[in-house]
Amino acid sequence: MSNALVIIPTYNEIENISKMISKVFSLPNDFHLLIIDDNSPDGTAQIVKDEQINYTGKLHILEREGKLGLGTAYITGFKWAIEKGYEYIFEMDADFSHNPEDLIILYEACKNGADLAIGSRYKSGVNVVNWPMGRVLMSYFASKYVKLITGMPINDTTAGFKCYRKKVLESINLDKIRFKGYAFQIEMKFTAWKMKFNIIEIPIVFTDRKEGKSKMSGGIFNEAFWGVIKLKFGSLFKKYEPKAA
Repeated sequence: MSNALVIIPTYNEIENISKMISKVFSLPNDFHLLIIDDNSPDGTAQIVKDEQINYTGKLHILEREGKLGLGTAYITGFKWAIEKGYEYIFEMDADFSHNPEDLIILYEACKNGADLAIGSRYKSGVNVVNWPMGRVLMSYFASKYVKLITGMPINDTTAGFKCYRKKVLESINLDKIRFKGYAFQIEMKFTAWKMKFNIIEIPIVFTDRKEGKSKMSGGIFNEAFWGVIKLKFGSLFKKYEPKAA
């Protein structure tokens, strides 16, 4: 059995999902793949189920009743991965904004000592392709804002391309992670950092999606903006200790 699971949440990714599945399974590493679909009306889930015939025991899908938030999708996936015994657990988007070949780099980072490896757009400059300048600036300064407020020594605080060692996710009380959208990524990094796990940023190139529609919205950014303040304030009264077994 593989020791590495890639978790990809989907909502209306019919243009991308089959190509993404094929690409992940073409990599030299033996990655398994878990798709968490939020009842996509475009038939994304059915494409995945059709593909399962070609990747028996390696391609998995969990279907949810509707759009319940990015954070809850990942937490569902984390719990499933822990239960199944995967040692290396990845987050990745379905739209090829994250290069699947970089999974290998993140895997090697965790295998060689990192507890959390982050695919970072801002570790070495600004490595973003095809985004409008306004969105690049918004994302870049959002990460700077989060770094300033929280004190985290992380350049890409909002990154969604990551590899966790299982022990990190086992230590965090996932049921107490509050945020569901953009701020979920910040809260998970902040919690891992406060628990003194070894976090490493790996420079990647982020390329905007070519197929399908972005899920970004103003509400997601608002959650992140105010959520960071709540997160920092709450941390002043909270002990970050591993959850009880």
